[in-house]
Amino acid sequence: MKITAAVLERGGVTENFAAERPLTVRELDLEGPGRGEVLIRIAAAGVCHSDLSVINGTRPRPLPMVLGHEASGFVEEVGAGVDDLAPGDHVVCIFAPGCGRCTPCAEGRPALCERAARHHGVGELMTGARRLSMDGTPVNHHVGVSAFACHAVLSRQSLVKVEADVAPHLSALFSCAMLTGAGAVFNTAHIKPGSKVAVVGLGGVGLSAILGAAASGAGQIVAIDPFASKLETARRMGATDVVTADEKTVEAVRDLTGGGVDYAFELAGSVRALETAYDITRRGGTTVTAGLPHPDARMSLNALKLVAEERSLKGSYIGSCVPQRDLPRMFALHARGLLPVEKMLSHRLKLDDINLAMDQLHDGTAIRQIIEFD
Repeated sequence: MKITAAVLERGGVTENFAAERPLTVRELDLEGPGRGEVLIRIAAAGVCHSDLSVINGTRPRPLPMVLGHEASGFVEEVGAGVDDLAPGDHVVCIFAPGCGRCTPCAEGRPALCERAARHHGVGELMTGARRLSMDGTPVNHHVGVSAFACHAVLSRQSLVKVEADVAPHLSALFSCAMLTGAGAVFNTAHIKPGSKVAVVGLGGVGLSAILGAAASGAGQIVAIDPFASKLETARRMGATDVVTADEKTVEAVRDLTGGGVDYAFELAGSVRALETAYDITRRGGTTVTAGLPHPDARMSLNALKLVAEERSLKGSYIGSCVPQRDLPRMFALHARGLLPVEKMLSHRLKLDDINLAMDQLHDGTAIRQIIEFD
């Protein structure tokens, strides 16, 4: 079938995206679903820093590629062997699915699935197929999703059925931002009620962590970012204190919290932000990072403090989540008003605006943007 999609054909564009137009909206061919695959109509796709990181070269991927990984949609056709989804089902896309058979999956850690990492790293679906093409040339899938398109074919493992009564433009935000941010709070850190928490970096993932900390009963939540507008949004979403990210951040947070926080979350994808998060963590506390810096980035760490202060430093990928387990729980919290994801939705755009969306993301003038499809 013919579809409309935003294709990245050249990487290394670092600014002026609306003028440079690294993403081209064009007609592609999409094959129907094979065994273990599902064709969906995309309803909404979130614009995430992980997409921007492919464009600017921070996260190198094989090109050409259709980007987009945070999305919701509706099933249109199922391939052979798929008997638990049907046309019309509301689904969200998962960029880190599990095969159920490798060692990480057997340990209950599908985000670390070896099979998914192998196939997604070369632009394939988890089935090993490529279903996109342009003028007869294969086009790569972005982490098995490729949601900046009116339709997509995904492996069954890359979809979770939505049973909750939630609008598609909001359910899309749960598939990456909420799973990663709130998941880091719920699953990676396991924060205790009454704890002191800090979040460094207030994009969609960081604000989701703010919501997760509030829902978990944190006693103090410190939001840290260089943009005043994002700090104000964080206040509306549950932050008790806000601190502008600058050279005085560490001192300011330590003063506010009486020596540091119990849990600090780095969600900016920056080594400097990670070092800040580590420095504002108290003795015996836990620092969690879920940002994705450049592969060559290295951090400076005081090894003595790690031992003498019994510090913990943890990585968190897609919030250490099991999506089939955690998404229904998060939707239930949303229904009770405890995870009001709608408060971070700043722009609702069309696919033709995709390069503008990247400018707004890069400039910090947007928090979470959604590309909506008719």
